[in-house]
Amino acid sequence: LRFDEQVRVVVFKSQVKGVFCAGADLKERAKMDDAEVGEFVRRLRNLMDEIAALPVPTIAAIDGHALGGGLELALACDLRVAASSAKMGLIETTRGLLPGAGGTQRLPRCVGIGLAKELIFTGRQIDGEQAASMGLVNHSVPQNSEGDAAYQRALTLAKEILPQAPFAVKMGKLAINKGMEV
Repeated sequence: LRFDEQVRVVVFKSQVKGVFCAGADLKERAKMDDAEVGEFVRRLRNLMDEIAALPVPTIAAIDGHALGGGLELALACDLRVAASSAKMGLIETTRGLLPGAGGTQRLPRCVGIGLAKELIFTGRQIDGEQAASMGLVNHSVPQNSEGDAAYQRALTLAKEILPQAPFAVKMGKLAINKGMEV
């Protein structure tokens, strides 16, 4: 995707109804030794960084649960659209873990330090409407009978981006991302 000039916007969605991404398989992780866990977390962090670094806009279409690493995936995207019924949270602390794939950096940039700390410390899950009110998602939409309302809204958003000058959009993304680092 990084090098395909035909790609102008990437929309992330799930093929599983009711779930955007449920995060890591904790039963699988429990079987890993410390070295394997370290490598697993490093690879997840690298994946999220690669998604965030894509030169084109990325949109997460959250039509269901986005928990732990699932929310970290959504946070790696430039824009997020959620169904009002979606459930989101960095729930790692409820499992004795820490968000390890960038959530502790990306969530405060989205919602502010105090609210990010509250959400991470409590492991609280929020719905799409709450997420929109705190700025975690750009849009919250009522879920439809097909279970893809967020995806449909994400496509509409992508269609608003497509007519814009590709180089200007890419440079706008780069300038914003670099500006957040200083």
